Amino acid sequence: MPGNVSPVGDEREGLLAFLEQQRQAVRIAAFGLTDEQARTAPGASSLTVGGLVKHLAQMERNWIGIMLRRPGPEIDYVAGFTLLPGETLAGVVADYAAAGRETDEAVAGIADLGAPVPVPKGVPWFPDDVDAWSVRWVLLHLIEETARHAGHADIVRESLDGATAMPLMAAVEGWPATPWLRPWQPPA
Repeated sequence: MPGNVSPVGDEREGLLAFLEQQRQAVRIAAFGLTDEQARTAPGASSLTVGGLVKHLAQMERNWIGIMLRRPGPEIDYVAGFTLLPGETLAGVVADYAAAGRETDEAVAGIADLGAPVPVPKGVPWFPDDVDAWSVRWVLLHLIEETARHAGHADIVRESLDGATAMPLMAAVEGWPATPWLRPWQPPA
């Protein structure tokens, strides 16, 4: 993934491409971390890179369940943001990639991005005065929430070991070193 999304042919392709770019930003923030580092909250917040990756996989599946009108599992909010004993960063990153593929497949099966998605009732942070969103709205929301948490992951990662997004991206993608950008390397 270069620093920008490639040109897109239509709205669906664009929405999915921008969502994938934000997913990749999250995975890049996790690149090269140990499980211990992925569990570490280096600041006042309890956010960890591993917990953010795990949460995003659950969040995507939850929204796609809402969109497809499938009942979702009960989600333990705190555990959903926590890399638990026995869980690994590699495992939650792989699960996040699987959740992304599930989202892409679900969206591919929906002909009309304007199709209604009923707003679940009784959820305090969902509006009471709106009956339905659209598939398009759900995709835009997934981009929004993923981007928000990608920023969190960037901050947590930088606080852990000083690594920042562009050198990490350069390392992941094998960019050559330049006078102004050196790919991240693990400490010796």
